[in-house]
Amino acid sequence: MHLLDNPIWHALRTGNEPLAIGDELARVLPRDIGAFAGLAEYSPAAWHRLHELSPAGAPTVLFTAEPLAPPAGWQLQFHKELLQLVYPQPTAPTVADERLVALNASDIPAMLALTALTNPGPFLPRTLLFGGYYGIFREGQLVAMAGQRLHPVPYVEISAVCTHPAHLGRGYAGLLVRHQLGRLLAAGHTPFLHVYEDNTAAYALYQKLGFQLRKRLHVHVLEKQASF
Repeated sequence: MHLLDNPIWHALRTGNEPLAIGDELARVLPRDIGAFAGLAEYSPAAWHRLHELSPAGAPTVLFTAEPLAPPAGWQLQFHKELLQLVYPQPTAPTVADERLVALNASDIPAMLALTALTNPGPFLPRTLLFGGYYGIFREGQLVAMAGQRLHPVPYVEISAVCTHPAHLGRGYAGLLVRHQLGRLLAAGHTPFLHVYEDNTAAYALYQKLGFQLRKRLHVHVLEKQASF
């Protein structure tokens, strides 16, 4: 199995390991960073360990190569196909633009406001710790951003690509993604990302930038029940 068939698990045991909680059966993130979880295998023992690690009443998100039928102790809240795209080129044009600003902890309120408005995917108070976030400000307001998330070595996921609705059509998303591509390739990483097929504008942009479909994955949002 290709490591990107189980990207969360491999990220939490390699590039994102410093953020992970768990062991060689199951790993999760602190809930103020993300709801992602990974299983080494879909065995009763691994599901049981994930149940121990996951808080009740909160979402637990898995990316899998095939649809899952969760065992007892879990309720499926959401399931949808997810396109996984990989950037296959060894180089990308260098982007140098003074509008691009590295984001830090002082920008978290603005990042939370922008992602709440645009919904590029879950963004929580410490999601910034995944690293690599850059944004564009207009008149002191954060209007676009992109960053990095899962890091299953040697791949790094570009994530949280979003633009304020009042600032669409100005090429900000493309600029931010090209900037991320240059930084990741220069560091020896292979960029990849995930997008829903019905997010047609984003999917078209990523294809235009040179990303290619690697596989259709499945995103499952589960909720732990009281007993296993």
